[in-house]
Amino acid sequence: MSSPADSTTTARPPGQATPTQELVLDRISHHYVADSGDVVHAVAETTLHIAAGQFVCVVGPSGCGKTTLLKVLAGFLAPSGGEARYGEEVITGPSHHRGVVFQQANLYPWLSIRGNVELGPKFRGVPQRERTARAEELLEMVGLSQFAEAKPYELSGGMQQRAQIARVLANQPQVVLMDEPFGALDALTRERLQADLLRIQRQRRQTVFFITHSVEEAVFLGDRVLVMSPRPGRIVLDEPVNLAAIYGPDVGVEMKSTPEFIAIKDRVAAAIQVS
Repeated sequence: MSSPADSTTTARPPGQATPTQELVLDRISHHYVADSGDVVHAVAETTLHIAAGQFVCVVGPSGCGKTTLLKVLAGFLAPSGGEARYGEEVITGPSHHRGVVFQQANLYPWLSIRGNVELGPKFRGVPQRERTARAEELLEMVGLSQFAEAKPYELSGGMQQRAQIARVLANQPQVVLMDEPFGALDALTRERLQADLLRIQRQRRQTVFFITHSVEEAVFLGDRVLVMSPRPGRIVLDEPVNLAAIYGPDVGVEMKSTPEFIAIKDRVAAAIQVS
């Protein structure tokens, strides 16, 4: 099934998307030739199925292929073997249905925060009234309504990341791919943005593929935590996290001190060490 066609008269709430398709890596592998001329095997043959609306976190040592998988899912990189699919559609290039949040916000400095959030829908021909409504809703959701007319350089790093998340959501993606988006932030800001992201994902139920080096962050955010081995990367642990079912969907940072959370964190950390 192909991705839904663009529409400038959608009846969905501003910024809303409903994921309906499974995200699949089907026997993906990847290698490349380094500057030295050596062939580097970045990812061993890997198959992964991510259900619609699932939050999957990926951890593992540097260079294990986490970002390679994200680039394949985003359509930025063609794998050496296998294929990625969204539903029945083979991923061959970028799509606004798959939004990417990077570690650095990469906002356009000459545009206001509102202008940055509206830019994607503007390029896709969404009418002014609708894209303004989306921007207003999303800026309120990420706590930046009062900074809509500010320039990116006037905001802190954490606020810039909030703006980047709003900009990605404005395109109504059904899948959000996140490459260590909080890695450069201080601990307090990182914890706040984790809570914000979890709240947004629970409201919208978008599929999320989230890369992090923090085991605690992965277990706190994810429905599943995947551990990848050193190069050539492969999945060595697929750990379900069902703590919301135990403590309720509104559980917050207090979950991190529970025995169940600590046990899962220990299993994930041990898998990284063994790999």
